[in-house]
Amino acid sequence: MSQPILTLNQIGHRFGATVVLSDINLAVTTGETLAIIGPNGAGKSTLFNLISGAMRPHTGTISLNGQAIQGLPVQQVTRRGIGRSFQISQLFDSLTVEESIIAASFWQSGMGHQFWRPLRGAVAEQAGLMARTEALMAALGLTHKRQTLAGALPYADQRALDIAQAVASGASVLLLDEPTAGMSKAQTAQFLSRIAEITKDKTILLIEHDMSVVFELADRIAVLVGGELLACDVPQAVRRNPAVQAAYLGEWRQEGESWPS
Repeated sequence: MSQPILTLNQIGHRFGATVVLSDINLAVTTGETLAIIGPNGAGKSTLFNLISGAMRPHTGTISLNGQAIQGLPVQQVTRRGIGRSFQISQLFDSLTVEESIIAASFWQSGMGHQFWRPLRGAVAEQAGLMARTEALMAALGLTHKRQTLAGALPYADQRALDIAQAVASGASVLLLDEPTAGMSKAQTAQFLSRIAEITKDKTILLIEHDMSVVFELADRIAVLVGGELLACDVPQAVRRNPAVQAAYLGEWRQEGESWPS
């Protein structure tokens, strides 16, 4: 069995007197896709903020490859191998697609403050970096948009570029926050096909409300309810879990969704 690459031990967090996460224990193995689901307010985004370094947990430890990372600043967590895409894409709007991917690689190496258009010629000489940039653009169908400003891309392409930036950072663990939000079924299908290629061999933690996406992609599903871990198991077991169904059905009916059969 693969060894855990990411371990959360008794993680707890609160906002003032309000407890948002309580005694969360998770071990994510190398190459695994773990979906994190739960009703609104369950603590999913807070958990991502703690793992990525945007927040520090009040209790517990977070380990990456056996080394504690809780409390480290985001830049250091990123350079140790955790990349994140956001529910609202975080892009360099004034940079082109190509420059955005190159810039993400520079940030990972600690040279982000040196990146700017005058350095474009110097960057071109780094064959490995440019080959990776070309491969990411090709996999995402963005090669012909390489000179398009990130801020001018269609929505689905912006989502893909956001994830490409996380991959370009060299991350071994990717935190994907609702990557298909706002997409049609056709866009989602195309998007997942493209993203699968650039994230293969990566460890993925996924927050996603589209249950068809969750059950298609996840090796295991962790269910958060009220800040507590209700279940963590393979999709078939989670699908049959009465407690999980009870926690979700009301919310999904309101949103017109159904529990996968």
